Amino acid sequence: MIKLRLKRLGKKREASYRIVAMNSTSRRDGRPLEELGFYNPRTDEMRLDVPAIVKRLKEGAQPTDTVRSILEKAKVFEQVNA
Repeated sequence: MIKLRLKRLGKKREASYRIVAMNSTSRRDGRPLEELGFYNPRTDEMRLDVPAIVKRLKEGAQPTDTVRSILEKAKVFEQVNA
């Protein structure tokens, strides 16, 4: 199963994350199938590749709870259902 989840980057206490599509059995910081965006919780900055995320969601990829909330803030699910 393909999951959309966060991959951790950065130093201790200064984490930022990439939103990636990965096999659900892969380790957290393993090689992703595709990188779909960037999220920095310290500045609340988000950069998303929306067409690629919509494509993955239509193919059946399941987002984790955190990624789901990020995508809801960016209103990505409205484009999936349209």
